[in-house]
Amino acid sequence: MFFIGVLLQTIMSTRTAAIMRMTLSSRQTLSSRQPLSPQQTHTPQHEHAPAAVVSRPVRVGRRMFLAVVAAAGAGVVTAVRTSGAAGQADGWEPLFDGRTLGRWKPTSFGGEGAVRVRGGEIVLETGDDLTGITWTGDVPTSDYELALAAKRLLGSDFFCGLTFPVQSSHCSLIVGGWGGGLVGLSSLDGRDASENETQRIRSFEDNRWYAVRVRVTAERIQAWIDDEAVADVALAGRKIGIRGEVAASKPLGVAAWRTSAALKDIRLRKLSSTPA
Repeated sequence: MFFIGVLLQTIMSTRTAAIMRMTLSSRQTLSSRQPLSPQQTHTPQHEHAPAAVVSRPVRVGRRMFLAVVAAAGAGVVTAVRTSGAAGQADGWEPLFDGRTLGRWKPTSFGGEGAVRVRGGEIVLETGDDLTGITWTGDVPTSDYELALAAKRLLGSDFFCGLTFPVQSSHCSLIVGGWGGGLVGLSSLDGRDASENETQRIRSFEDNRWYAVRVRVTAERIQAWIDDEAVADVALAGRKIGIRGEVAASKPLGVAAWRTSAALKDIRLRKLSSTPA
């Protein structure tokens, strides 16, 4: 609270000083002009002689000063309150700070490529077959959203195999698999992304970021790429699972298949209730 008070005081002082400077400047300009002398009123037009301006001190009344301070303070308080409310409503918790792996660890698939943090990104070098990271912290099993940005650097298979909890099981969202263009959930009722109803084909460019988001509730799995819905599956009566190759990604992980990839902006938020 002390830090916030000092910050507000500093910002208010800066805003107040700026407003006072503008007010004083306007008053000086309007009040300090002198009437033209007879000689100046008859100056030939081609000379364009300027009127003399004399600077005079300007007295600012107490009411004007208090009004300026109040206006500056109201603006600062409103901005701080708005920012705080937006942050609370957003609810996202970052899982990657852009500097270190933190609670992520390179996944031991066998034959994996190097994993390094570079330029605010987690880079997954090409493996034989898989390279990935696994989260070692706590993670919810329902009523949450998970989001990240992913891009393919080099290769022709999936650059984002996102494995996540679904109640007592797990599922994977495959982005760019089976030759580079397949998207879908693996697995539903024992069928992987190339065989179930979530299969779709779309193009992906190298070195382009794609926003990936998954939502898990007690009733559904939903997924989006760049805010385009790519999966919406009701869980009732379905058997949810993953392929054996990505078992080491559990409970939460991201992997690339014979492809180098980069990840950033990994974040999670819990849902208090199912969003509309």
